[in-house]
Amino acid sequence: MNYNEEGIKAMQEERFEDAVKAFTQAIEEKPEETVGYINFGNLLAGMNDMERAERFFQKAISLDEEAATAYYGLANLYYNNERYEEAAKIYERSIRAGIEGPDAYYMLAKSLEHAGNLKLALPYMQRAAELAPEDIQVRLANAILMASLEMFDFAKPELEAVLVLDENNADAYYNLGVLYAVSTDDVEAAKTHLLKALEIAPQFDQAKYIYDMLMQRKD
Repeated sequence: MNYNEEGIKAMQEERFEDAVKAFTQAIEEKPEETVGYINFGNLLAGMNDMERAERFFQKAISLDEEAATAYYGLANLYYNNERYEEAAKIYERSIRAGIEGPDAYYMLAKSLEHAGNLKLALPYMQRAAELAPEDIQVRLANAILMASLEMFDFAKPELEAVLVLDENNADAYYNLGVLYAVSTDDVEAAKTHLLKALEIAPQFDQAKYIYDMLMQRKD
């Protein structure tokens, strides 16, 4: 087992001082390799030491401009500190550097969404949903984003797909209820879905609020 493997094992076991020692030794042994810096950056990020974590990720990138996991770790750091515009740029860079799978696309989309760039976020969220068709969180986020852009005809089947994956998903029922309420005249369908959300999650205040509003609506 090398120093990086020792450090990762120590991280997993929450022996953070041992992890620090192991990653320090990894860097001292091979100062021109990026992996030690990236691992140390991830450790520091997990310890909420943003300033030092950023330096380690940047050091890895200075050694290898295609260090995809360094970009991804740095983007996560920015996202968790609500630096969404910066996070979006770095997530996009991590994808170009070779990060694969749905997570990077999802996080890029969420960064753009938080930054207020909903239209720009959509293709990345859709790509995440294509790559992870069984991921309820991703599919739900994709549906909500489309609904936010008033793409109701696309959002509806996506919400229904979430319910196929999880028939007790209160958020999907709630969003279907809202969708029916704002995009159709079918108030009864809206109320039915909102009631289902409340049946699953009785403390769902938003669902109760919209349902009560619909109950007060005059025909």
